[in-house]
Amino acid sequence: MQHSTIDSDLTHSSLRGQFLLAMPGMADERFRQTIAFVCEHSPQGAMAIVVNTPSKVHWKEVFDQLSLEDLSLRGDETVLLGGPVSPEQGFVLHGAGARFDSTLEVNDDISLTASRDILESLAAGRGPDDVLVALGYAGWDAGQLERELVDNAWLTLPAEPEILFATPWNRRWQTAAARHGIDMGGLGSQAGHA
Repeated sequence: MQHSTIDSDLTHSSLRGQFLLAMPGMADERFRQTIAFVCEHSPQGAMAIVVNTPSKVHWKEVFDQLSLEDLSLRGDETVLLGGPVSPEQGFVLHGAGARFDSTLEVNDDISLTASRDILESLAAGRGPDDVLVALGYAGWDAGQLERELVDNAWLTLPAEPEILFATPWNRRWQTAAARHGIDMGGLGSQAGHA
């Protein structure tokens, strides 16, 4: 298990580019059995996109709302609920390399874009190929995520593009844990600290 290094004054160790897996004892119903990809983490707080909670919205509905013709052949793909903060705002996680107006390169493999031009590219069928679309994000104030880690609400694991882009959304939480030899069903809500 890779927990960030935390001492009594909540020393900062960035989790940017990591997965957060909700532990079985997660108290917040909104995050029960979720996996989130951390896009930003600093002493001021953290921001992540939940990558396994479906919405009732599909890509074609987003394209329609933006008056974009769907030439993508991907319009039936599900838009995810990225988190409870700014649920009206769209975010696109995609493979690194493609650049758009507001692209943040999270790590060598994965980028985040929140500008309209990526949706225009997707609707036109130009890609990027490795992509997921989410509404909203999960956010933490300064020290909040660190406290949740101390309370065993989350397990941190290295993020893998294959889990984000090639694993069905409903298998990402279990697959990420299993890849690291962790049986989430076997973990209690009162895990110990090493």
